[in-house]
Amino acid sequence: MKITLSTKVKQNYLSVKRGFDETLFTKLSPPFPPVKLIQFDGSEIGDIVSLELNFLFFKEKWVSQISENHTDEKEFYFVDEGVNLPFFLKKWRHKHRIIKDGDHSIIRDEIEFEGSFGLLTSVLYPALYAQFAFRKPIYKKIFA
Repeated sequence: MKITLSTKVKQNYLSVKRGFDETLFTKLSPPFPPVKLIQFDGSEIGDIVSLELNFLFFKEKWVSQISENHTDEKEFYFVDEGVNLPFFLKKWRHKHRIIKDGDHSIIRDEIEFEGSFGLLTSVLYPALYAQFAFRKPIYKKIFA
């Protein structure tokens, strides 16, 4: 299943690119489940991002690896793909795009995921959509 969310921000795409760091990542963490950042290497190919999700009665580890990274005169993007996912996910691919829009930028999250079994994919959709919609006002504030 796919989720795509776009947020227009007031900084140029190269400034936004520089802001995609560990500090931003921690600010984007949703209130539930609480997320503990274990490792954040960055957004270069081969970099690792490792998290611990706390669901109160149990914890789940989530590890993604950066598989793509590209910058040109129109956009910057990188892709993280799940290599060790929580029990409820079978597949995860997240393309983070920062697209030039005049003096501004559009941050676009393009997510492809699959639940551990068929019906779970549809059940996860609204929760994952909400998790990423939570980022929109944060992006707007940070990149004002």
